[in-house]
Amino acid sequence: MALEVTRRARLLVVVIVVFVFGGLGIFLWLRGRQLKRAAAIQPPFAQASVTPVSPSPAAVAETPTPEQTPTASVTVTPLAAETPPAQSDQSPVNSAPFSGSSFVGTLKLIIPVVGVRPDQLLDTFADARSEGRVHDAIDIPAAAGTPVIAAADGEVIKLFQSDRGGTTIYQLSVDRKLVFYYAHLQRYADGIVAGKFVKQGEVIAYVGDTGNAGTGNFHLHFSIAVVADPKRYWEGTNINPYPLLR
Repeated sequence: MALEVTRRARLLVVVIVVFVFGGLGIFLWLRGRQLKRAAAIQPPFAQASVTPVSPSPAAVAETPTPEQTPTASVTVTPLAAETPPAQSDQSPVNSAPFSGSSFVGTLKLIIPVVGVRPDQLLDTFADARSEGRVHDAIDIPAAAGTPVIAAADGEVIKLFQSDRGGTTIYQLSVDRKLVFYYAHLQRYADGIVAGKFVKQGEVIAYVGDTGNAGTGNFHLHFSIAVVADPKRYWEGTNINPYPLLR
């Protein structure tokens, strides 16, 4: 009788153990399936984080700044199709907030009219003009037909017939920062065309009284402008040529 009880007890223990481990196994199997399903439907971007990568100092150092970019890489093409705004003065740009004296010693110019001495120049830069305008240039009187010469080396970027300026020339400096403007010309010198590079002292035109100069008032209207964009040669800031030519 005691042996029969012992056997039944052992069998009960075995059944309990099998039930417990079997239930645990089933639970783990079901849990594993749920995890696999969740992983299968989860968006790929949710499984990984993106860390922004900043450019290395070497890469930044290799990127040229405007100061490092050679100015010679900029090309100015003839601007025959462009016309300055009708409301602009005969000078190519706006009034100057500063004097050309800051360029003295750094910009070597010559008087752009043959035979005129420095002591003959008059500072007419701030003189008033019609319609509330300021001159923004200097006038250099000379006889009709006196040769007009390039004040500095540079490219002729525009030949223009202006209501106010008459027969005019726009010339870009070698460093592409300045535009020299010659107005009231009688005519251009032979061979002067847009795109031509002229040397300082080369004859480019002749003194006249075209535009609004007034009949018989022969003189060269000469201005200098600092420009940000050589292709927009009529915009920028005028500086006084007088101290540069003196």
